[in-house]
Amino acid sequence: MNEKLDLLYPLSTDFSMLDYECAYIPGNAVRMNYKYVPRPNKTFATAVIQRGWRRFGNYYFHPICHSCNACKSIRINVADFCYSKSQKKAIKRNEETQIIVQKPTLTPSHITLYNKYHRFKHDKDGWKHRDIAQREYYENFVEGAHDFGKEVLYIKDGKLIGVDLIDILDDGISAIYFYYDPDYANLSLGTYSLLYQIKLAKILDLPWIYLGYWVEGCKAFAYKPNFQPQQILDGFPDIKQVPDWEQTQHL
Repeated sequence: MNEKLDLLYPLSTDFSMLDYECAYIPGNAVRMNYKYVPRPNKTFATAVIQRGWRRFGNYYFHPICHSCNACKSIRINVADFCYSKSQKKAIKRNEETQIIVQKPTLTPSHITLYNKYHRFKHDKDGWKHRDIAQREYYENFVEGAHDFGKEVLYIKDGKLIGVDLIDILDDGISAIYFYYDPDYANLSLGTYSLLYQIKLAKILDLPWIYLGYWVEGCKAFAYKPNFQPQQILDGFPDIKQVPDWEQTQHL
């Protein structure tokens, strides 16, 4: 196998999980196809994210649900992105928020903030919740980052108030996960963190922000159509196929 193919097909273990309850569509079951990649690289990560996969730690995955194709991948067109009035206000509200971009880390502040955010979402939106342990956090958000995974830290009043996990790929930024301090909800950190991703992509001359999945009617994704223009991908094409992203203005 030549060097280029080695980059596209790193050593991996493939498997799928048994069906479990879908978090997006009540009453549905979901099954995930996983690829465990202990030594990935940016070329491989870019190729699979372009085709609708997601990453947590060393695991790359996408749904393979029986008789359901509701999960559509979406990405933001960075060059043509236009700021709304509310998004400009979010930027202004965060003028004094400090931002640090670095390799993902694990500190007591990360664990405390992560659990505080998820307890808040449990009470507010009915999310399932149990406090995360340090090892689980490490495996999900620190391990597997290699040279392309980063964390964006948001700091205010001398304390950590937001953490955005991202991958900086060959053609864009893949949004992995974001959590924040609900005591600072007035700052609209969810919106601001995505706007910062767009700013960072422009600085790095990267054309896309990969936003993960869109599921019609899912409340958790209601914010995603606010970042236009976008493209949408139906399905999860093989790595040998060219992904057919289509322009969309309305989700």
